[in-house]
Amino acid sequence: MSKSNVTGIPSPVSEPKRRSGLAAFFTRLLKEQPLGTIGGIIVLIFIFVAIFADDLAPYGFLEAHPADRLQGASAQYLLGTDQLGRDLMSRLIFGARISLVVGLAATSLNVVVAVLLGGTSGFLGGKLDLAVQRFVDAWMAFPGLLLLLTIMSIVGRGVPQIIVVLGIAGGIGGSRVVRSAVIGIKENDYFLAAKAVGTPTPQILIHHVLPNIMPVIIIIFTINIGAVIISEASLSFLGFGLPIQVPSWGGMLSRGGRQYMEQAPRLALFPGLALTITVYSLNMFGDALRDLLDPRLRGGEGSYGPAVVKRKRGLLSRLLNPFA
Repeated sequence: MSKSNVTGIPSPVSEPKRRSGLAAFFTRLLKEQPLGTIGGIIVLIFIFVAIFADDLAPYGFLEAHPADRLQGASAQYLLGTDQLGRDLMSRLIFGARISLVVGLAATSLNVVVAVLLGGTSGFLGGKLDLAVQRFVDAWMAFPGLLLLLTIMSIVGRGVPQIIVVLGIAGGIGGSRVVRSAVIGIKENDYFLAAKAVGTPTPQILIHHVLPNIMPVIIIIFTINIGAVIISEASLSFLGFGLPIQVPSWGGMLSRGGRQYMEQAPRLALFPGLALTITVYSLNMFGDALRDLLDPRLRGGEGSYGPAVVKRKRGLLSRLLNPFA
């Protein structure tokens, strides 16, 4: 007779090892959001190219060969040259670095402004919340591009200026999302219990508020990077963004692509493709993270709610309408 039968207690059954949280997250992302996974891979390639631009680019972004201006693709210039004889592929590679720097820096400032403005407004409430929300309403009432053009014409062109302007502008809009998340946390029992026992406010913020709004912060960060890159390209295209010597994709579209569209359409085609693929991949990856991390989408009507039978959609359908 086995030992389990003598004691009346069944012998423990060894449970399979559970995957770590990060491994389980990426496995879930791969299985349930293949388009978001592809977007994430393209984003990683974009980051790799931006970091190692000096090693990958065959020429400097300002290195000009006037005798070879407007040449087509060849073994020497894989994507041809622009109107000044500069290698187009090298400028695209260095343009990825500029987009990454502006995107990461401005989006980080987005998050800081959104957390400070929206978190303070939602946590304290009262007249402060009312005043902050009326300011946000007034800010968002102006057309976004017109407001950015006005501010950039005042502060001038440059990388620091565009980072600060895009960072603050995006953070004001994102503060509403953070405010809503904080107000939702204030209605939970654990928050009310912490207030009832006299827990200091800094401790409540650190242990209860910030950890629970981290998914919202991650979502704001990933989705806003694409919007920042598009805004920078738009401002540079209109002549209000980065200086001429900086290899911006938007500036390349404006100075070379627009002026030589008929003679050398590749000057507009390749920067436009780089901008489109990068922003679309960032949006797909950010949308996938939103579906995985947003608590409002995990249990009810979200894409990953266990009680919901999700309607299967083909790859073509998701490509044409990814946010449906």
